Amino acid sequence: MKRLSLVLLAITSFLFAGLAQAADAPYPQHVIRLVVPFPAGGPSDIIARPLAKEMSQILGQTVVVDNRGGAGGTIAADAVAKSAADGYVLFLGTVGTQAINSSIYKNLSFNPITAFTPIALVGFAPVAIVANSTETIDSVASLVVKAKDNSNAVPLNFGSAGNGSPGHLAGERFKTQTGASITHVPYRGSAPAVQDLIGGQIRLMFDPVQSVLPHIKSGRLKAIAVTSKQRLSVLPDVPTVAESGYADYEMTAWWGVLAPANLPKPILEKLTAAVQKAMESDSFKRLGDLGIELSYMDPGTFGKFIETESIKWSKVVRESSATLD
Repeated sequence: MKRLSLVLLAITSFLFAGLAQAADAPYPQHVIRLVVPFPAGGPSDIIARPLAKEMSQILGQTVVVDNRGGAGGTIAADAVAKSAADGYVLFLGTVGTQAINSSIYKNLSFNPITAFTPIALVGFAPVAIVANSTETIDSVASLVVKAKDNSNAVPLNFGSAGNGSPGHLAGERFKTQTGASITHVPYRGSAPAVQDLIGGQIRLMFDPVQSVLPHIKSGRLKAIAVTSKQRLSVLPDVPTVAESGYADYEMTAWWGVLAPANLPKPILEKLTAAVQKAMESDSFKRLGDLGIELSYMDPGTFGKFIETESIKWSKVVRESSATLD
């Protein structure tokens, strides 16, 4: 009996030693997933790819991009919110998932503010209003005229990456401020919406500039306006909505890295440093050529920014009556 007790004691000591050693092991020890709330090829994915690549090199472990589209990003956000706060599941949050969806979706199973640990904001981008290159609309003024023309035989619809996306709300606010009658067509991400726009299934699209810029430059799409206060250096000939007669109109999308709530401080600090260093890389800085304004915010500043954005966008949602069940 005594011998059995000694054996059990030895096994227990071994197990506890192993657990202690695992707990003391430096982070990270295995693959990290960066969950992107929209399909591959869209504006969020365009930011996630170089970020994951650079973070892999900095952290010494592979950071894989995990695209999970659906329900305006809420499916992915919910999955991350319910994951372990151990630094192995990260989230590329957007203005939609963190600041808009709490107002537009009434039955979210998580709180976009309290369910996450902010790590760092990485960038902003305006929304571009684009049309098929064969479309006769070529300015904000002509868009508003056509949208108010009751004799218009072809429905004037606009696509977006989904309900609650920056493109959706940019379109809704455009309707509110201009009186234009345009119908929203939500997609499961930007990429399929862009393909339908090129193919003529929809006539317009509101989407962050980085996902449509290559198609504008190739001539398959034409840019009607951008939603920033100032023109973009990558599209110097494209006017802003504000300069087209609607001075108060400005809509900006943004992206940042988050983790599940209660992320341990040492892991938070390591990830924050990794994101900041990744943003200094040449591959990440090239996102500026796509019209993205790279802008780092530390965890505390980013958290306060999300709260402020939530208040701002809740007003936009109320004004647009875009609330969903």
